[in-house]
This record gives sequence, structure tokens and C-alpha cells, in this order.
Amino acid sequence: MLDARHLTALEALVGPAGLASDPAAYETPARYARGVAAAVARPATTAEVSAVVGYCAREGLAFVPQGANTGLVEGSTPDASGQQLVLSLDRLTAPMEIDAADRTATVGAGARLSALNAALEPHGLFLPIDLGADPSLGGMAATNTGGARFLRYGDMRRHVLGLEVVLPDAHGTVLTLSHGLRKDNAAIALRQLFVGGCGAFGVITKVTVEVHHRPRQTAAALLIPRDLDAVLPLLCAFEAEAGTMLTAFEGMSGAAMTRAIAHAPTLANPFAGGVPDYAVLVELTRSWAPRDGEASLDETLQQIAGRLLERDDAPLADALFGSTTKMWALRHSLSEGLRASGPVIGFDLSFRRRDLARFRAEATAMLAADFPDYALCDFGHIADGGVHFNLVGPDDADRRAALREAVLTLAVDGFSASFSGEHGLGRAVQTAYDRFTPRAVQDYSAAVAAVFGRGSASVRLASAASSPFSVQESR
Repeated sequence: MLDARHLTALEALVGPAGLASDPAAYETPARYARGVAAAVARPATTAEVSAVVGYCAREGLAFVPQGANTGLVEGSTPDASGQQLVLSLDRLTAPMEIDAADRTATVGAGARLSALNAALEPHGLFLPIDLGADPSLGGMAATNTGGARFLRYGDMRRHVLGLEVVLPDAHGTVLTLSHGLRKDNAAIALRQLFVGGCGAFGVITKVTVEVHHRPRQTAAALLIPRDLDAVLPLLCAFEAEAGTMLTAFEGMSGAAMTRAIAHAPTLANPFAGGVPDYAVLVELTRSWAPRDGEASLDETLQQIAGRLLERDDAPLADALFGSTTKMWALRHSLSEGLRASGPVIGFDLSFRRRDLARFRAEATAMLAADFPDYALCDFGHIADGGVHFNLVGPDDADRRAALREAVLTLAVDGFSASFSGEHGLGRAVQTAYDRFTPRAVQDYSAAVAAVFGRGSASVRLASAASSPFSVQESR
């Protein structure tokens, strides 16, 4: 807890409404144990963020920027020391600036994705990053969020056209990085340091993003591949046949689907013959309305699947067609179904696409030999190489630590995978960062952070209480 002097000073900067009286919601992450905040400051403007950050820098106070607190790596909550201030950006929701002709939107960092898309809907536009949570736009930029439609639309880096950031120096310096221009080589593109920087270099307070026309046609199917080795050929075939209409290609293990269906009584089991070992949710979209004489998107999808079923080397064993909404409901229920079935060890891994099947086969063999009491319940974004490699099993700290070490060693050392595909950085992956991130990269990251005002000799994802700035900002 901060002493009275600091609390009085912070209240003078943000007003009585800017200090949270009940810190519980800001201390509790979406996953992992609750931390202890020294205090919670909730500035409502960029000027107030600047004042708080500058004060913390001058006084040597550690702080953790927090968006919507939906992140999964302990990147937006304080540790258990009670020495870290939470800098919540949830009040940075100034009126959105939507330019429909330019297809851009400028929003405060605390604005939620759902609020932005609701404001864009009357214009027929949306920000097409599909997630299982409702994050803040500042957190999405700071963690370079991807999501289920990365295949078609890319990640936040692809969409961020401009940022406003506050640097962690004694002045709380405010930088405006581009003005929403799609082409701007007038200076070094510093904003790219802050997109995916997880707050290491400063606090994002405003974001300008490119937005897209909403699809006018959508079709989806559940594909059952011949076997796991057929998943990549199936993806390549759909990319060749559907081109830019292919929006999503989401892999789901039978174990994950079974748990989701069991947990959600309203979630119908679409598989009449029983849940398969593996299935893929494929989605096609078009930005135009149906045209006379043109096959509907549902017909197009069925035709592609039919041709793949008839091939001599058919990668497809079966295909189920139906409600797009119901199919996505199954996909979005997977995480909740796993949490309801027992303690989960989650990995956010990213591979070259060609390595996905081989990693899964080797990991499955390792689990059977060394960790038979843990069930593999994976799913992921096959088209971009991302996999949420989830394991459900006993809540034994030593076993879980050994299992985490074994999986990460196989993935990173064995396949040159990333231990953080899209969730960003935080205390939950501190050990992996220390071990697998090259020392030179860590050192240069620290040097860049020092330039922006941290003045710390080393960058750690979870800062010590003595550090003036926590290298975290999460969704």
C-alpha cells in the first residue's frame, strides 16, 4: 500500500474518482492467482496519464499499465509484493472518431473492441480481429493481438495506423506517432516498437486503426480430415480453391470439443456419428451481396469440399454444413469447457505450418510416456501456425512445472517455435523469456527501453518493485 503522501499526490493528479476504492477487480487476472496492488490509479485523459507516469518515474514507483484485464499471461496485474501501482486505462474512452470514407477509427486506449464494432456497425464496417474476450484497443495494440481471422485480415500490427503514447520518463512525455496515414516515411516508424511491445517502452493512450467492410455473405463448414497429416494439405487446397474468400481455418481436437459440448447444455453436438479425433472449422466470406447467376457462398463451399472428397489422395474424410453461428459457438466454447473440466496448463505456441503435425505427434508420444495423467485438449489457428496447446490434469505444482518445461523445450528447442504466439508477455512466461529469448535480444530491448526513459539496466517482463516501470500492458 502506498503511503499517504503518494496517495494524496495521485489524487491531486486524477481526482477522487481516479483512485479505485476497491482494487480487487484490478488485482485479479483472467488466469492465475490474484496479486496485491499498492493502489489503483484510473486517469481519464492523456494529460492525467502523463502526470501519473511522470510522478511514478520521479518517485521511483513501479506501475503496471492495465487495459481490460483480459490477458492470459499475468501481464496486466500486480505481483504479490504490494509494491506495484496499477495504472488502469479503463476510463480512457473519449468519443470515438470514425472516418467511414477513410475506413479509420481513432479511439482511446481503454475503449473495448465490442464498443468500437458497435459504433462501426451503422457504417457497415468492423475491426475484424476475432477473439474469445472483449479486450481494450490499447491492450490489443500493446500485445499485437491476432485471433481467429488472422488468415484473412492479419494482426493488430497490420491495422494500427497511428498511436499516442506516454513515455515512462520524469516528464511523462507524450508522443504522437503518425496521424492515421497509410503511407508515411517521413520519420522512423517508432509506433512499431509499441505495437507488440507489451508496454516495455511506454503506455499507449490512443489508437488509430484501419477498419474493413463487413462481409455481406458468410459460409462455414466443419471438416473432418483423413488424419492429422492431411490437415496441412487440406489448408493448402482451400487456399488455392477459395483464395481471399478463405477467412478462417480453425483446428479443434476431439478432446477439446467433447469437453465444450459436455459443459454447455445448449451447445448441440453437430457430429451424428460421434465427436471425431480432430475437426477444422473453415469459413468463407464475401464483401458483396449475392449476384444474379453467381453461386451462393454456401454452394461454393460445398463444391470445394466435394472436389476434395473425390480426389484420389483426398485429405478430407467428411464435411458438415450448417449454421455459421452454431459452428463458431462450438469454437468459442472450447476454453470455457476446458476450465470447467479441471486444472488447465495452457501454452500459446506458434510454429511454421509444416511443423504442426510433427510437433503434435512427438508431444503426444512424450505425454503418453511421461505424463499419462494429463489429457491433450488442443485447438488453434492452423493457417497462421498458432496452437493453444492445452493440457488438463492434476493440480500438482512439481508435475506441472516439469510438464511445462518438457513442452517448451520440445517446441522451442526442437522446432524453433515461439513460446508466445499471440498472448504477449507477462510474469507467466518470465521463465520462458529468460531461457529462450536470445541474450542479445534481451540486452538490446533493455537498451531501447532505457532510451525511452526507464533507465533500468535490464528488461524483465515482471518488474521488481525497485524498477520505475513494469514491462507489461495487457488486454
